[in-house]
Amino acid sequence: MSGGVPAEPTGLRRVLRGPRPENVPLLVGRACALVGLLDIAAGVFPCFRHSRMHALAEVLPGSFGPFAAALSLSAGVLLLLLAHGLKRRKRRAWRAAVALLPFGAVAQFTYRHSFLGVLISLALLAPLLRHRDQFAALPDPRSRWRALANFVLMSAGSLVLGLIVVNAHPHHMIGDPSLADRITHVLYGLFGVEGPVDYRGHTSWTVASSLGALGLLTAVTTIYLALRPEHPAARLTEDDENRLRALLARHGGRDSLGHFALRRDKAVVFSPSGKAAVTYRVVSGVMLASGDPIGDVEAWPGAIERFMDEARAHSWTPAVMGCSETGGEVWTRETGLDALELGDEAVVDVADFSLAGRAMRNVRQMVKRIERAGYETRVRRVADLSDAELDRVRRAADAWRGTDTERGFSMALGRIGDPSDGDCLIATAHKQDAEPGEYGGLKAVLHFVPWGADGVSLDLMRRDRAADPGMNELLIAAALQAAPRLGIARVSLNFAMFRAALARGEKIGAGPVLRAWRGLLVFLSRWFQIESLYKFNAKFRPRWEPRFVVYRASADLPRIGFAAMQAEGFVALTLPRFLRRGTPARRPCPRGVWERGARAA
Repeated sequence: MSGGVPAEPTGLRRVLRGPRPENVPLLVGRACALVGLLDIAAGVFPCFRHSRMHALAEVLPGSFGPFAAALSLSAGVLLLLLAHGLKRRKRRAWRAAVALLPFGAVAQFTYRHSFLGVLISLALLAPLLRHRDQFAALPDPRSRWRALANFVLMSAGSLVLGLIVVNAHPHHMIGDPSLADRITHVLYGLFGVEGPVDYRGHTSWTVASSLGALGLLTAVTTIYLALRPEHPAARLTEDDENRLRALLARHGGRDSLGHFALRRDKAVVFSPSGKAAVTYRVVSGVMLASGDPIGDVEAWPGAIERFMDEARAHSWTPAVMGCSETGGEVWTRETGLDALELGDEAVVDVADFSLAGRAMRNVRQMVKRIERAGYETRVRRVADLSDAELDRVRRAADAWRGTDTERGFSMALGRIGDPSDGDCLIATAHKQDAEPGEYGGLKAVLHFVPWGADGVSLDLMRRDRAADPGMNELLIAAALQAAPRLGIARVSLNFAMFRAALARGEKIGAGPVLRAWRGLLVFLSRWFQIESLYKFNAKFRPRWEPRFVVYRASADLPRIGFAAMQAEGFVALTLPRFLRRGTPARRPCPRGVWERGARAA
């Protein structure tokens, strides 16, 4: 054909050409995982080891001599550990696989004369070498505490596999040992010591070798992780923070979540011009950004491109939590990612707020009742509080926190009263006739961060559990009433996840699917504040601003959701408190220095 579109390659040509380069890491990773499972099965079950299928499992070092089961079992575990790194394009996983596969091929030919095993090894090795440029991902942030996690997980896995190995030879077992004896035999075997279970013939040696190999593998991987260099998670430097504050001073009024970019457990990438930035945190291999990019909208594409380059360099899954509609449009246009509505942000326009009227009757009555009970409120900038009062507020907020883990990521600053946050807003409730006590009569605290020059965004709400109910309503009403005096025209309250589904699902005429979805959300609200936050926000008659999650593929959504729950503190996958490494001390900045700088500005 002349002048036409080139013909598609035939099926044979596609096979000879091989997979697309970008698909090689995923295919090789899956192949390694499959072969690893076959290796484990071959090492655990004697009948499988003697079957023809065993030839498929002989990729890393082959089964030979009296250590056949132990080597097969160890190879399978190593392959499973490597598979995840290969799928994520990690360079170190590629190096390990390239080093081990030739050894496996030689072992097959020398000891087993298994040409099929050799072919499988070479079939996996060939795409690894041909497409080595696809495996260039840099290491993830890590510390030596990962060695402890590896020890715990590998020990648990070795115990389970060891029990399967011990019970896989019932016909060769002498007597009928109890479960306690079998567990004891596994624990002894992991340390290379003979346990109380006896077998006939060579089975005892086979079981002992397998258990010893599992114990050795656990020890070696733990020691390797403990001794390898650290790659600590990136954090906001003093220079980064100063540059972000300069961008927020010029463009902070665009997004109510902008000030939360100053969390110091986030990293940042700037556009080439320096006029825009994206802050993020890496959680379980997911690169989580929150809110819109900071800075000039025209420079957003440059910052987004840097963000995506960083994600590709480390093979992280990119995701954005809680961006606005404008932010979602820019993200999807510049990256080809998809966006999904996550919920709505409640924004109250101060000029339209009033406790008068039938719609605000419940809030008005609650506020009046609490005021009659002897409570008073104070709404001030952080810079207007004394050091002693700030210290009381910090200690009270810490003591009233409902969980050991500080919750929040996308809509939380993670600190109160820092000298550099003097323009933040604090609303406090005090019991007038209460004994001074540890907190001087303080009963509830609300903390707001700046939203441009004329707005604030709610950061946290804390109250004494022994105080009268309605503290939060009292303080929000007080903050809204004091807002004009402080030059505040708009207040962003809590984020209501899936608000539209909750609102539409309870209306007359809602279909069965929407009602079922709302029912599920109400059920989940027992553990996560989904419905309660929506109803609390709705009391103040806000306008609702939609927020979106931006993601690469639908298959990534569960992983992104789990990572977001970790970042927000709903899923605690951290070390026990006594093992946690202390947080580095924050840069000292005396209050007097900040005040002089603020006045000079």
